[in-house]
Amino acid sequence: MNLFDSIKIRDITFRNRVAVSPMCEYSSEDGFANEWHFVHLGARAVGGAGAVLTEAIAVVPEGRISPNDLGIWKDAHIEKLGGIVRFLRGHGAVSGTQLAHAGFKASTGAPWANHGKPVAVEDGGWRPVYSSTSKGFTAESIQPEALTVEGISRVIKAFSDGAVRSLEAGFELVEIHGAHGYLVHQFLSPLVNTRTDEYGGSFENRTRLVRQIVEAVRKVWPERLPLWLRISASDWTEGGWTIEDSVALARVVKGLGVDLIDASSGGIVPTAKIPLGPGYQTPFAERIRKEAGILAGAVGMITSPEQAQHVIGTGQADLVLLARELLRDPHWPLRAAAALKQNVEWPKQYERARW
Repeated sequence: MNLFDSIKIRDITFRNRVAVSPMCEYSSEDGFANEWHFVHLGARAVGGAGAVLTEAIAVVPEGRISPNDLGIWKDAHIEKLGGIVRFLRGHGAVSGTQLAHAGFKASTGAPWANHGKPVAVEDGGWRPVYSSTSKGFTAESIQPEALTVEGISRVIKAFSDGAVRSLEAGFELVEIHGAHGYLVHQFLSPLVNTRTDEYGGSFENRTRLVRQIVEAVRKVWPERLPLWLRISASDWTEGGWTIEDSVALARVVKGLGVDLIDASSGGIVPTAKIPLGPGYQTPFAERIRKEAGILAGAVGMITSPEQAQHVIGTGQADLVLLARELLRDPHWPLRAAAALKQNVEWPKQYERARW
């Protein structure tokens, strides 16, 4: 396999194996996409990425990470997102959205506004919900409210409704966000899930929510379109979620219609010791791919064309997802193709700069 080989997932063909990882932009009002999102996402399609995913897009208002996140909880959001989708597809990229609920990490500010600290109710924030008892992510977090079983049912429906709206907007790919300490991960991890009902305790119970969300989304998301799941493959903390758990979960959700596991890690507790370094999460994707027999995406400090090619060429992952490197250089895929001596199509408007 090569980085610039196409890959077909269900009925959708990706022109290469470079995907734009979801990245919060903190630039929305009331969940609406605007000119910033159009330019930010559109530039990565022009730059040659095979797939472009939106930031984590909230399925309910209280599921936003910050008051300035994108949303898909009402029909009015569809029109603006649809304009972006048309541009992405017109420039050769598969358009994807990441459906999300932040759980107890909700109601925080933009990094440049208050360094990501909680936003109080009187300042436009809200009380978050959580998988278990009232415990915030940090001591200064707004204390969340534990979800009831009825509340869980509403969350599942919100993900399903978000998938329906994603389809109406024209997206060709949906990813469910189950990583980084957000709501789905809060149910998966034994570090924070202390429930004693059917959603807590055993592996089967802790994975019940993600299984029900996947089933609900797959029911409304057409069979011809791919469905991805992002997970934190390890909590990096003793007693937490492990790569072995991730492999087991991947096997289960594959049977429910998930096509690819986007293997990230961490985020559930602020005390985790994560060994950051180039490609530090790639081994997770490799194990999931080989042991669960499912497509896997590698993400995390992948920066050079040679590194990305090595990940794909050695079978560690089926595609790579880039985040910060694509903030630095929206045209990274075009530059990478040149470095790897791969002949790829450039936008005709940019052809004169190719040689």
